[in-house]
Amino acid sequence: MKYPLNVRVNGVETSVDVEPHRSLLNVLREDIGLTGPKEGCDDSECGACMVLVDGRPVNSCSYLALQTDGREITTIEGVSEPSCPHSIQQALLEEGGVQCGFCTPGIVMSAKALLDANPSCDEDEVRLALGGNLCRCTGYQKIVRAVLRAAEQLQDRAGTTG
Repeated sequence: MKYPLNVRVNGVETSVDVEPHRSLLNVLREDIGLTGPKEGCDDSECGACMVLVDGRPVNSCSYLALQTDGREITTIEGVSEPSCPHSIQQALLEEGGVQCGFCTPGIVMSAKALLDANPSCDEDEVRLALGGNLCRCTGYQKIVRAVLRAAEQLQDRAGTTG
């Protein structure tokens, strides 16, 4: 039996009918066609599937899709336009925090949630926020530096517009 799911995904109202056992990750990838969130472990251990639900990071592999009914979901596809990367994405490139790229969408989503809540975060807060994201390629120092760089850029922008 399927149930209606009405969500706002990356700013677009979306309706799909889903079985109650299906994960948010599977619905995003298979029904909605957003392949940015990745299935790494299917056990909430790696963070490759991280998305934001109402601005909070969740492992979409273990989050039931029907739990998001009426809520706002942001995936990596909704973070920025390809021609204008988010400051986190740009900083990851500049700091060498990207290699194979499999974990990158989840890391960007976790970092975005942190910076949206606390743009003046410190290194310990960045490490805590990224604690649910695994990366086998880069190590973590470059990723942490990238998030701190993005935080500085966001603070600079806020200082010039505020």
